Amino acid sequence: MSQQGQADTDQLIVEKEVVDKVTARFGEKVKVAYVKPRRIRFNVSKDHIIDLARFVRDELGFDHPISVAGVDYPKNKMIDVVYHVGSCTNERYRSFVLAFAVQLDRDDPVMPTLTPVYRGVEYHERETFEMLGVIFEGHPRLERLLLPEDWADIPPLRKDFHIKGREE
Repeated sequence: MSQQGQADTDQLIVEKEVVDKVTARFGEKVKVAYVKPRRIRFNVSKDHIIDLARFVRDELGFDHPISVAGVDYPKNKMIDVVYHVGSCTNERYRSFVLAFAVQLDRDDPVMPTLTPVYRGVEYHERETFEMLGVIFEGHPRLERLLLPEDWADIPPLRKDFHIKGREE
């Protein structure tokens, strides 16, 4: 087998290993959204997000928060919050990125903060709060980061925020 063929096989083994460990621990509480080369995404409810984050940090070594993203789906009345984490300490998983996504009701986008698990998400969550209006319960400093304190309009990354020239 060529080196590339062996590397591809190893990658598939690691991806399956991560998926198997997460599904063995959480069962139906966590759904595998996709597995792509070195990228695995799990969908999880806000009720289980902290448990999943602790598990992948403590048991698998995904100890490095990379980003937090939010996506507004007004037609579905949902907002997705997606965390991306990597590993600095587990060499086996070092080149992999895990994503875990929570779907929130657009009219009540509230979920627990992951700052007790990943301290580095503090500013990412603040930005998601400010730009999409997601409330992170228990956040140590959930306040404006970039917008003026007296901002009275809807969050600017919501699709119904009116920008001159945006197609309706």
